[in-house]
Amino acid sequence: MVSDGRIIRGVGGFYYVHTGDGVYECRARGIFRKMGQKPLVGDKVHIEVLDENAKTGNLTEILPRSCELIRPAVANIDEALVVFAGAKPAPDMNLMDRFLVMMESKSIPVAIVINKCDITDEDELAEIVNTYRDIYPVIPISVRENEGIDKIRNLIRNKFTVFAGPSGVGKSSLTNLLVPEASMETGELSRKIDRGKQTTRHTELFYAGDGAYICDTPGFGSVDLFIDDENDLKNYFPEFGKYSGNCRFRGCAHMGEKDCGVKEAVSEGKIAESRYRDYAIFYKELADRRKF
Repeated sequence: MVSDGRIIRGVGGFYYVHTGDGVYECRARGIFRKMGQKPLVGDKVHIEVLDENAKTGNLTEILPRSCELIRPAVANIDEALVVFAGAKPAPDMNLMDRFLVMMESKSIPVAIVINKCDITDEDELAEIVNTYRDIYPVIPISVRENEGIDKIRNLIRNKFTVFAGPSGVGKSSLTNLLVPEASMETGELSRKIDRGKQTTRHTELFYAGDGAYICDTPGFGSVDLFIDDENDLKNYFPEFGKYSGNCRFRGCAHMGEKDCGVKEAVSEGKIAESRYRDYAIFYKELADRRKF
């Protein structure tokens, strides 16, 4: 019997495929190795059922992917929730912008989730919201107080959603709240360095009902930008597009050029200075990497 499903976990050469009839433990056919194709969590696949009672099978075909992330290695994402804490740990806005650029470069729709809003200074929370609200949906929540969780449930319905962000911000706690049977390990913050301990060690999908799959990815303290040309970077800052038509030079990089509409918008407060500052940092980083 052949069945369709989605890979929710890959461990030790076995792939666990969620279907309408349950989860099957599958081996991948050798042809994938010969073709240089590696099954990924999130892949939609065909499986050949070997034993219905034991729920075992062979993975026979990987269907075409709509998108793919390298880190974490997942495929067919419908949206990403970039999750940060408003406090403990304090949000690293440069790291947030790295996550946002990563998702933009893969054309993955994004929303920003700010957890621990119950202990976040109101002015600091307002600053984050004001910086991003015209670019991305921004959803303040408190997992501990169960605030804003209904908005998350509505957002993830009938989608495959990746939770991305640094350690210690509450991604695993949010997953446990949405899917209690996940029982993911959660950790306390390190008191010495006020940073989160990484509690997610592998990539796994969980079915949250209403057609929703969610994926809590390992927390990252840094994010590499997989962009070949620094001149493409401006395409991944959506707010730049509104003002780039005012640039004097066609193909303006919004760096050292004169009469730049984007830099003018920054000076007028129409684009957040923090966003432009991170753009300039990323641009130089990419240019230096390509040079050397």
